[in-house]
Amino acid sequence: MTDFILKILVKGYDKGEKPTPATRRACGSAVSAVGIVANLLLAAIKLFAGVISGAISITADALNNLSDAGSQVVSLISFKISGKPADRDHPFGHARIEYVASMIVSFLILLIGLELLRESIRKILSPSPPERSWWAGAVLGLSILVKLWLCLFNRRLAARIDSAVMRATAADSLSDVLSTSAVLLTTLLLLLFPSLSINLDAYMGVIVAILILVAGIKILNETKNSILGEAPSEETVATIHAVVAEYPEALGIHDLTVHNYGPGHIIAALHIEVDGKKDVFLSHDVIDNIEQRLRRECGIEATIHMDPIVTDDQEVLRMRSKMCQLVQVIDRRITVHDF
Repeated sequence: MTDFILKILVKGYDKGEKPTPATRRACGSAVSAVGIVANLLLAAIKLFAGVISGAISITADALNNLSDAGSQVVSLISFKISGKPADRDHPFGHARIEYVASMIVSFLILLIGLELLRESIRKILSPSPPERSWWAGAVLGLSILVKLWLCLFNRRLAARIDSAVMRATAADSLSDVLSTSAVLLTTLLLLLFPSLSINLDAYMGVIVAILILVAGIKILNETKNSILGEAPSEETVATIHAVVAEYPEALGIHDLTVHNYGPGHIIAALHIEVDGKKDVFLSHDVIDNIEQRLRRECGIEATIHMDPIVTDDQEVLRMRSKMCQLVQVIDRRITVHDF
């Protein structure tokens, strides 16, 4: 279903190929547009059901869908901005705007959660029993199916194009599935057990609010780490090492530094040891080939420093081996290079 929709909305989409920056932006914009339409429809239907039934949890769930539509608008804008080319003020491009968009999404989620918590507590203190209707339960059931599909839709495409804002949207949709399921359970219990005197709707509203707040805090924390800068993923480090290992002239790699400037914008710096007696032009050519492969195949803009080392002096090799043994006694994580 995901590929079918994208083939209709995105010109030139092919699930078998690595997405180009243009295709990536088009996919993100298409998914955001689908999310906006779906959430606005759900918000309208549930708002009507909540007003008619008087159920605060259903009305709150409708407002949550309305905030989700706003989040998708933020996502849509972020994809447009992230595609802008680098300029004098932003030499590494604008891809990190997606992290900012994810943070805005998390703030919207937290705002809705706090508002729902406040309203639910108010209703606990001043209870007013909601109307009981089966069709309200049917509306909630439909909402669960739609939000579950949106979660899977965003999660699958987020993995394909490496989008932080779409991962945040997928997590938000999953929390909506849980919260709406809780509201549906309340509605069914009220219908099946009319004699229930406890204000179940208000208490379930508190549970829903907590679920929403937890999801918002989780997204905020993940986005905060991306903006502040975090250690590179094991996959990125392994990819760099794998490419370098394919060149026998590269005798060692160290001082690897990786900066993530957004999806598809990774900057790396590293040192590679080469035989000091080899032709410097040939060694430099190997370094250039590695840089070009990392850029072309991995989307990593690498700057490599070439370190010439001695490889045929037995005394130097003996001393290096002894040094390696000594530092391992201090800490097994210590490595020796440029000896």
